[in-house]
Amino acid sequence: MSKKLIGIIIVIICIVIGCILYFVLSNRTSENSSSNNTDNTNENNENQISETALGDNILVVYFSAQNHTEAVAEKIASNLDADIFEIIPVDEYTSEDLDWTDDNSRVSREHEDESLRDVELQSTEVSNWDSYDTVLIGYPIWWGIAAWPVDSFVKANDFNGKTVIPFCTSSSSGIGESGELLANEANGGNWLEGYRFNSNPSDSDIDTWTDSLK
Repeated sequence: MSKKLIGIIIVIICIVIGCILYFVLSNRTSENSSSNNTDNTNENNENQISETALGDNILVVYFSAQNHTEAVAEKIASNLDADIFEIIPVDEYTSEDLDWTDDNSRVSREHEDESLRDVELQSTEVSNWDSYDTVLIGYPIWWGIAAWPVDSFVKANDFNGKTVIPFCTSSSSGIGESGELLANEANGGNWLEGYRFNSNPSDSDIDTWTDSLK
C-alpha cells in the first residue's frame, strides 16, 4: 500500500473521530443547558408558590380569652407586616367564666349545651375585607376545638378568594380538627393546614413559623 493511500486513510479516520467527538460534546452541552433551565424553572415555581401563598394583603384575625393568643397574633402581624382584627364578644369572658374546672362556669355550660355557643360579637365587619388575599385566624383551644366566638366571625364573613391559615394556642391540646371544623362552617376560602403554639411561645418559635410562610 502506497504512503499516499495510507495518508488519505489516516486523514479520513481523523475526520470521522472528530465528527464523533463534536456530536458527543454538543449533546452533553445541550443536556446540561436543559437541566439548568429545568432547575431554574422549578426554583422560580417554588418562589411563585411561596409568594402567592400569602398574597400581598394579609390580615390576622384573633380571639384571645387570656391574652395568650393576642400576644402571638400581634407578633405574627408584626412579622408579616399584616393588619390585625380582634374578635370581641359583646359579653366578654371573665376569669370566672373561663374556669373550665367549674361545671357551672360559662364555658362549661356552653361546652355542654351547643345552643349557648352562638356568641354575639361586638363586630364581625373588617374594614376593606375584600382587599385581603390571606387571612390568618388565631384562637385558644377549648375542649379540642376552636374557642366558639371564632365560629361567629367565620360564619359572618365571605372567605371566597382568600387563603386562610388557622393557628392556635394551647397548654396541652394539639390543633386537632379545629381548622377543618371552621372551614366547614365558612363561606368558601382555601383553608390550609393550621399550626399550634403553646400558651407562651418564644419569639423565635413564632419567627420560625412566619418565616416558613414567606
